[in-house]
Amino acid sequence: MPENISIVVNGEEQTIADGQSALELLSGLDLDPRTVVVEINREIVRRARLGDTNIRDGDHIELVHFVGGG
Repeated sequence: MPENISIVVNGEEQTIADGQSALELLSGLDLDPRTVVVEINREIVRRARLGDTNIRDGDHIELVHFVGGG
């Protein structure tokens, strides 16, 4: 049975299942990875690496959304 870990997403503490990738985190938050920049512990994660990047206990994650307009 997977254990839970604590992370901080955009300044708010959250608990998620251990072993999740950044891509799975986005999916769980109903976010399209094509419209979000993911930063983990102040390092930007390239979109192609989201599925290979595991979230760890204590990680600080910032999600920046693209907004269109004119």
